[in-house]
Amino acid sequence: MTPGPNNLLSMNNARCYGFNTALIAGLGRIAAFSIMIALAASGLAVVLYASETLFLIIKLCGAAYLLWIAINLWLSEVSPVSEVDSGKSAFRLAKQEFLLAAGNPKAILIFTAFLPQFVEVTANIYEQFMVLGIAFLLLEMAAISIYALFGIYLRQWFAKPAMAKRFNRACATFLAVSGVKLLLGRH
Repeated sequence: MTPGPNNLLSMNNARCYGFNTALIAGLGRIAAFSIMIALAASGLAVVLYASETLFLIIKLCGAAYLLWIAINLWLSEVSPVSEVDSGKSAFRLAKQEFLLAAGNPKAILIFTAFLPQFVEVTANIYEQFMVLGIAFLLLEMAAISIYALFGIYLRQWFAKPAMAKRFNRACATFLAVSGVKLLLGRH
């Protein structure tokens, strides 16, 4: 529920393309997290977590992607929402959500270090991971919906080009800071 890059993207997608499109685009994030949960359940995520090189590659790709989005957002031209509505396909937006989520090493850490704490080793591990994973994904859908509603709520505010430009610059700054923090963060 914290205002991270994916939630910010959901808010922006709703602002530009509407609630339904933002919800559909959010399925890209759900797909990425589903894969991560499956990897964590199968034990492959432990290998990823233990591999400094692989983790560093994912971290660098994630940081580069955040910085790339930040630069594009900072340089983007501001146009009224009505002119933006038909810009990108829902598939392209879902792909953007997927790549942003998949390149987030913090998500990998959640699934490898946090989720396993709630698994009872004497019971069926796969069933427990499935229940925990479904609960996590439902919370993610709630976050996508809440941030998309927030984006819709602010839509009129963003109809003013000066306000939209400020928002884009604020989001770009947030994404750039997130990318730099990711680069400077330790394993």
